[in-house]
Amino acid sequence: MTAVDLETAETGRDFVRDIVRDDLAAGRHAQVITRFPPEPNGYLHIGHAKSICLNFGVAQDFGGRCNLRFDDTNPTKEEQEYIDAIQHDVRWLGFDWGEHLYHASDYFEQLYEWAEHLIRNGKAYVDDTPVEEMRAMRGTLTEPGRESAFRQRAAAENLDLFRRMRAGEFPNGARVLRAKIDLASGNMNLRDPVLYRILHASHPRTGTAWCIYPTYDFAHGQSDAIEKVTHSICTLEFEDHRPLYDWLIENLPVPSRPRQYEFARLNMTYTVLSKRVLTELVRHGHVTGWDDPRMPTLAGLRRRGVPPAAIREFVRRVGVARANSVVDVAMFDHAVRELLNKTAPRYMAVLRPLKVVIENYPEGKSEELDAINNPEDPDAGKRRIAFGRELYVERDDFMENPPKKFYRLSPGKEVRLRYAYLVTCREAVKDASGEVVELRCTYDPATRGGNAPDGRKVQATLHWVSAAHAVPAEIRLYNQLFQRPDPRADGDIMADLNPNSLEVLSGCLVEPALAAANTGEPVQFERQGYFCRDDDSRPGAPVFNRTVGLRDTWAKVQAAGAPSGGEAGKKSGGAR
Repeated sequence: MTAVDLETAETGRDFVRDIVRDDLAAGRHAQVITRFPPEPNGYLHIGHAKSICLNFGVAQDFGGRCNLRFDDTNPTKEEQEYIDAIQHDVRWLGFDWGEHLYHASDYFEQLYEWAEHLIRNGKAYVDDTPVEEMRAMRGTLTEPGRESAFRQRAAAENLDLFRRMRAGEFPNGARVLRAKIDLASGNMNLRDPVLYRILHASHPRTGTAWCIYPTYDFAHGQSDAIEKVTHSICTLEFEDHRPLYDWLIENLPVPSRPRQYEFARLNMTYTVLSKRVLTELVRHGHVTGWDDPRMPTLAGLRRRGVPPAAIREFVRRVGVARANSVVDVAMFDHAVRELLNKTAPRYMAVLRPLKVVIENYPEGKSEELDAINNPEDPDAGKRRIAFGRELYVERDDFMENPPKKFYRLSPGKEVRLRYAYLVTCREAVKDASGEVVELRCTYDPATRGGNAPDGRKVQATLHWVSAAHAVPAEIRLYNQLFQRPDPRADGDIMADLNPNSLEVLSGCLVEPALAAANTGEPVQFERQGYFCRDDDSRPGAPVFNRTVGLRDTWAKVQAAGAPSGGEAGKKSGGAR
């Protein structure tokens, strides 16, 4: 990229992009190459989305490329299901790696040869020390590590043992290959870290060809070097691993010399982004699967109806920083709501139906009214909705003895039915138990469209559906999976699960158009929130998941001038 290109490139400004920009300007690299290196031991979550957007975004901004590379070095936890899901999620988020799909397992033979190189040069040795004892011998942050009895083995003996490890002569855990660096180092990662361990397990790609596997620390940097990655962008937990990353690059005949840079990972209130915890939630049935809409996985967010563009925008707003912080989940909901407000078509759905009979409306008559599809988008046009003598409104929109500021339906009260007429409640019909089961109302025929020619005002507009045309539906109301903003703060994360994270409503009624549309695209149920059709839907029996409600606490936070990130999270509480 030329100097002119750098000056005119439409890029964001953060410390990672500043580093890349400076490297290109100084001529250190001819092309930017980044990589997204997920381990295929689970589904991607929104924290990964930040890394995906950064790695692919930097490459796009500077005319480079981003590789998708699977860190498949632990066959005991990896599955083809996860490999397929990761590729699907990255594409869904809006990114493509083209021809540059790689696996650490592609390099197993080369990595093995480099391990032998270290052994021959006296910089690695085979250790027979049991795992627990080895861990204790590494020392503490204030005490140096102790030398293993096998640290001074001759190179020839180490080479023989390592080759026998590869040949499968030893059981799991019997021996490991360790780098010989510095047992007194203040960085625990340099105290003779393990480079290879014995794992007699079938690998998703290589089958049983290998029974020794490299650790992440040994495979990662060398894979970067093989792919000629220029900027290896990791989250902050790998900062202490960078000296080992550099040591291996310096002591191996690698074809390039990548550099590692660290940024703050995404942390959100009411949200857990630990893959171990997410796996536990799935395995113990706390959720229905990796794509449960309560999960922070990309699959779960997709099923909940969150558009990928909203995730990209949220990540952009969060930004790229060097220090960890906590982002209020309300900020995420705001990004979703803001996009859907512009794009989602409007429909009417009644979640808790209460029957309304308009007594002075002719029996057997029905008419069609015009309804606006999206007031934010004039090009979205209008649709026709049916109106008749019998309707359903929300049960919460009626009170027999309302408080002073209740403006919806009550005896003697006039309200507007959206797109239809002004109606007045005359009587509430009750069943034997005293529960209101039906409202008897009258309408003003002169107010078609919802406006009175005499200019009189009403203070409430209600949504409704025609009893003769509405379609029954199941509505799933999803809330935060955890009931406190800092799950696990008291140690037991499962104790923080929200018992009200899902409410399933049956007998809901929706417009016929909602039932007919076989699409998962989000829509707005007027006055209710944003919803999307779930794959559990059947012909004539749609199921809808709530994506996000209409209430926007983040907008209030911004209006109050609260800072973003962790401080805003502390002040505003939660989105829902």
